[in-house]
Amino acid sequence: MLENMTVPKHVAVILDGNGRWAKKHGVPRAMGHKAGCETLEKMVRIAADMGISYFTVYGFSTENWKRSAEEVGALMKLFRYYMVRLLKIANENNVRVKMIGDKYRFAPDIIEGIDNLTEGTRNNTGMTFVIAINYGGRDEIVRAARKLVEDYRANDKDVASIDESLFAGYLDTAGIPDPDLMIRTSGELRLSNYLLWQLAYAEFYVTDCLWPDFDQKELEKAIVAYNSRERRFGGRK
Repeated sequence: MLENMTVPKHVAVILDGNGRWAKKHGVPRAMGHKAGCETLEKMVRIAADMGISYFTVYGFSTENWKRSAEEVGALMKLFRYYMVRLLKIANENNVRVKMIGDKYRFAPDIIEGIDNLTEGTRNNTGMTFVIAINYGGRDEIVRAARKLVEDYRANDKDVASIDESLFAGYLDTAGIPDPDLMIRTSGELRLSNYLLWQLAYAEFYVTDCLWPDFDQKELEKAIVAYNSRERRFGGRK
């Protein structure tokens, strides 16, 4: 299906529809999140095999803390379980894992799990799998601005040296190229505070497919659509 097509270097995904999938199947929301995690496992392998260099997913937003205590608790249990599984899957597929967001709101054992996952895969040379947890685009930009101000104050730097490239170096995604393609499942037409800086020139693809039902064919459809676009930056091809 992808013969003679360009596979985007960096694909970002908003994993939406776990709750709706659970409702559709008459099961608790926690089962929808579990099904979504199982899909994510499969898609990490598939994305790596397809030659995608960076695969970034929106795992848990800063706004998700507002959900019910029961649902947040179920998500924390899934984090604990799947971080261990993901370490094995990532190493089996030569995948390097990176977390973005503010990890320090999580319980100490989850922070330890995040550190084990990133450190345990840091020497892998294949695809980089980026997981955004306790992440919000506005929060990231504010944290980056604080770090920049602290740095400039401490080192008496000239603010005239600040440009887009320099500022990007203070973001959670420093050193990672901006996404070429952003996919959102479940048909919603909004960014939901996701990668607000990084998605400035990305192509957007929205599908009605719920995340637990997402598979290789759905990813291929998104890449076909990406290849049909005429990529322009600042008015130039």
